[in-house]
Amino acid sequence: MPEAKFRIGLGLGANLGSPSENLRRAVALLREAGLEIEALSSLYRTPPWGDLDQPDFVNACLLARTDLAPPELLDLTQRVEQAIGRRKTRHWGPRAIDIDILFHGEGAFSDARLVLPHPQIARRAFVLLPLAEIAPGLRLGDLDVTEAARTADRSGIALLGEF
Repeated sequence: MPEAKFRIGLGLGANLGSPSENLRRAVALLREAGLEIEALSSLYRTPPWGDLDQPDFVNACLLARTDLAPPELLDLTQRVEQAIGRRKTRHWGPRAIDIDILFHGEGAFSDARLVLPHPQIARRAFVLLPLAEIAPGLRLGDLDVTEAARTADRSGIALLGEF
């Protein structure tokens, strides 16, 4: 089977139900849908970001390959979120699962629903730490992910263990 053409990065997070199991289920569903998972980060416990009145999150990142274009990949991630029980609540509020597309291939993409690379990566230690773990040396435009992770504020973040 030929290798899928686009290398992608996804960020996963959850803080409702059984967060670690929700992340594992999301990865299983993404794999079943055809993503070729190349690497999974460790699991990290992280404080909430944006809306602080909620439980801590469990976060992780993955690298995969796909033939899906960015809008199709977004549709897939949203179907997986719905299958795990994600419901629209308040912005940055608690959730059973959140799957963010961090990057897609080596270029940029922008439409009404999606901007890539994800515009908030550099501000989010809960993405930088697991992403740098599985993609040392990754550059997204001007952002050196490893360097950004090294200098990120790690307050309240704890390594939970392997995925």
